[in-house]
Amino acid sequence: MFNSPRRRLLLAAGLVTLGLVGAACSGTANAPGNGGDPAAYEVTTDTPDASGDVDSFTWALYAEPFSLDYAYAFDYPPNTVLANVCESLLRWNPDLSYSPGLAEKVDHPNPTSWVYTIREGVTFHDGTTLTAGDVVASLTRHLEPRVGSYWASAYRNVKSIEKTGDDQVTVTLTRPDSLFNQYMAASPGTIESAATLAAAGPDYGNSTEGVNCTGPFSLKSWDSGNDITLERYADYWDTELMALAGEVRFVFLPDSNTRVNAWASGQVDGGWQVPSNAFAQLEGSDTGSLYYGVNTAVTSEIVSNTKGILGDPRVRQALLMAMDREGIVKAGEQGVAEVAESLATRSQWGDADSDELDALEAALPKYPHDVAAAKELAAEAGVDGQEIVLATSPVFSASDVATNAVAQAAKDIGLTPKIETISPEKYTALFSDPAARKGIDLFLTIWYTSITDPMDFYGVLQTGEFSNYGGYSNAEFDKAIEAAGAAEVDDPERTALIGEAEKIAMEDLPWLPMYTAPTAVWLGERITGVEPSISFMYYPWAATIGAR
Repeated sequence: MFNSPRRRLLLAAGLVTLGLVGAACSGTANAPGNGGDPAAYEVTTDTPDASGDVDSFTWALYAEPFSLDYAYAFDYPPNTVLANVCESLLRWNPDLSYSPGLAEKVDHPNPTSWVYTIREGVTFHDGTTLTAGDVVASLTRHLEPRVGSYWASAYRNVKSIEKTGDDQVTVTLTRPDSLFNQYMAASPGTIESAATLAAAGPDYGNSTEGVNCTGPFSLKSWDSGNDITLERYADYWDTELMALAGEVRFVFLPDSNTRVNAWASGQVDGGWQVPSNAFAQLEGSDTGSLYYGVNTAVTSEIVSNTKGILGDPRVRQALLMAMDREGIVKAGEQGVAEVAESLATRSQWGDADSDELDALEAALPKYPHDVAAAKELAAEAGVDGQEIVLATSPVFSASDVATNAVAQAAKDIGLTPKIETISPEKYTALFSDPAARKGIDLFLTIWYTSITDPMDFYGVLQTGEFSNYGGYSNAEFDKAIEAAGAAEVDDPERTALIGEAEKIAMEDLPWLPMYTAPTAVWLGERITGVEPSISFMYYPWAATIGAR
């Protein structure tokens, strides 16, 4: 959860040393000496194929979505549901590659134009036909101040969005933007019926109005406070992803122990965000199977107050050095994770040259666990008992372990830490409301990216960005990010530019990277077929689940 506006939430947003995108893994996912148990887990790209259809299955969410409006879909709960109901112009696949979605073809005639040919024969769940006009209306919403889209920054370089043919939409940019087209595989590229948007108005996406999209499932009901039920859409356009389940019922179980017990007992068939303290219990269970897949998330502490003592980069460096991150991995994630040496994961780099990535990683500053050196550095920076407030939420078992470890590190370097535990709903507000962050110095996030590009994260740290929660600003960092953003994705210089920005960020540490963990999913004994991957946030993962 944690990570909302301009990117997810938590807790709300790669595996720095995995590099497993697009390949099945038959070995372990972590390296000895990097915080994880080398025999603890394996990352896989699939689960056994379904033997056939299933009437229905249940799925646990740790929180109820506050909306199903794609313009506000930043967090795990809404995206987990929407990925199966609404679709985007492009599709983000389980191996983190892209493929055509509602746009069957994309042309890039010049650096500032993207032309989308809209797929024919697609219908919305109310039976009406998808048109170029629906695409224009859906994309344009992100530019409307009255909507207040959490994804407005993805459109910051958009000059116009126009219908340029019966089945064609052209987006014209004010300047080259290497991320724009990639975002068309996530919420910024989601398409809804223009008629539905007009009729629902500000109530679009809530529990009474719902949504009307093109995915393999339609929204059947939303009983606020209890559950959301989807049903198979019989006229879905992609026959290869026709849903195997007649219905999917999402139940809201905020207490992690309740979720685990529901899985272990068979009351609930499955779920993402498996609490790490339940790994051993579930792996030994005969009521289902636990799987680990590729991820793009890094668990970090966000420095949300740079006006106080944490405004000095030396204090942030000292705090990271004082953290026993290997201990956090072992105690908080049961060894199923790796210490993060960067704020971005290797999986985010796609098919970038491996040797070049190795060189970039080697050039990054390192922060080994060294309390004595950290205390000395903190003293040089003027640390002398100042109080800092750490916010956390009891959504996942590791959050308490991680937050307490950070508090201990703060104490070790001479700060006075105070932990503030707040509800999941209030915690989410930290990512969208500056007022909610008032008085908070650090808060925990599991920040995933929505596309296969490290720029999706590092762009967050640009001066003035929505999710630059602490107001970090570095002119050299901004310069490197701007240059990388203007370069074409396949430009060899782009990797070096991002690497330069990455190095600056790891020196300044506006966020403190702790560890990376795989995507965990539980499948009960009745069901199988899902592909474990962080792409479940946008890919119709539930369509492939059927009878075991």
